[in-house]
Amino acid sequence: MAASIGAEPVPAIGEGDTGKQDQRGGEGALTAAEARQVRGWIRDKRPEQLKLPYVLWTAGVVRELIWRRLHKRLRLPTVHLYLRRWEFTPQKPLTRATQRSDAAIAAWLKRDYPKIARRAQQEQALIYWGDETGISNQDQIGRGYAPKGQTPVVHKTAKKVSTSMISAVNNRGLMRFMCFAGALNAALFIVFLRRLIASGSGKLFLIVDNLRVHHSVKVSRWVEAHRDEIELFFLPPYAPEHNPDEYLNNEVKQRMRNLPKPDNRKDLVGAASSVMRSLQRRPERIRAYFDAADVRYAA
Repeated sequence: MAASIGAEPVPAIGEGDTGKQDQRGGEGALTAAEARQVRGWIRDKRPEQLKLPYVLWTAGVVRELIWRRLHKRLRLPTVHLYLRRWEFTPQKPLTRATQRSDAAIAAWLKRDYPKIARRAQQEQALIYWGDETGISNQDQIGRGYAPKGQTPVVHKTAKKVSTSMISAVNNRGLMRFMCFAGALNAALFIVFLRRLIASGSGKLFLIVDNLRVHHSVKVSRWVEAHRDEIELFFLPPYAPEHNPDEYLNNEVKQRMRNLPKPDNRKDLVGAASSVMRSLQRRPERIRAYFDAADVRYAA
């Protein structure tokens, strides 16, 4: 007889067997009230908040939670059934810094950014979002088809080659980038700012994260001296998901995955630049980054 979790126990789990020892190591099903309680715990809390020494909810961790809190020892297949009925799916987690302040981020989105947008409109300035990333010939390789049982082989050098890249995107579909060697410093950042200014015909507002270089004295003085051409603004700390340029970084790396792996930096820079220029010719693709829920505020 079919039933839904939250109202009644899952029938396939052994309805009516609660309290009886399962021959395979289980102890029956959860009651309707227990099912609602467990679903609420794993929906609203992290394991460590419930005094479990784990960071993610796996079937095994949920099983342990049920044993600790309800003293019922369910089998793992039974736990998997519950999770499926509750529409929980295994997913790759996002990472969030413990120093992150959700209140500060909410305030920036509600108060600070609208002020920036109003000023940009008043001063007829274009708003860009900027970010830096690294690209390596040792980055993850994509998947490819092959006959069953015959794993494809990719031949590449064991020598690691890498390059750094800084870029900026605009919600009208504009994008600018620059590749460079090593870590970003104040001088390199200023070079990029000069190029960004030269690429436009009016004033620019650039929103970046809180990398120390962005706040350096040398950069601050240079930006102040060019205040009529460009101004810097900063995202709240530890909020990368609200930077539309992160979507550009992700797409570039995805596209690079299936390209031949260069064995020198010149070829790597050439491949990365080719991918970036192809995206520059597709402003509709750049605009699409702003459709994502976390950056829709910037559209």
